[in-house]
Amino acid sequence: MIAMKRNILLHPDPRLKKTATAVNDLTDDLRLLADDMLRTMYEAPGVGLAAPQVGVLDRLIVLDCVKEEGEKPRPLIMFNPRVIAASDDLNTYEEGCLSIPDQYADVTRPKIVDVEWIDRDGKTRSETFDGLWATCVQHEIDHLDGKLFIDYLKPLKRQMITRKMVKLKRELARG
Repeated sequence: MIAMKRNILLHPDPRLKKTATAVNDLTDDLRLLADDMLRTMYEAPGVGLAAPQVGVLDRLIVLDCVKEEGEKPRPLIMFNPRVIAASDDLNTYEEGCLSIPDQYADVTRPKIVDVEWIDRDGKTRSETFDGLWATCVQHEIDHLDGKLFIDYLKPLKRQMITRKMVKLKRELARG
């Protein structure tokens, strides 16, 4: 099967605020969804994507934070990812989101996180992430819990971004 590009939901959409369900049985359909999500993420282009962003409420994220030209891609597929430890040191990154295009804001999160997940072969994996990788994996796990990066912002800034998104969705609907 060839991976296909999926449509990315745009904020505000109630599905983006729902908590995703744990994956208990790794099926071929879920593996195909993961492949579709990687293709969708790369074509967007983005560095991470969560299943709720393509309208599927399963605990699945994909990410690849390799951005250097000529560097080998490092796609990661994570089923049921969870942060098992986080550093006290914090990092602030300007975050964006494929569900909130062209909107960016500084978000502060733990600088280093240990994450455990199930890979596409059903094996339990864990790794320590730092820098952009740490920010990205936390951002995507937030999606699985119905949380968006704008939820970290002050209400006024969050409302301003939401209004811009409502306007964008209206314009897109008109075609």
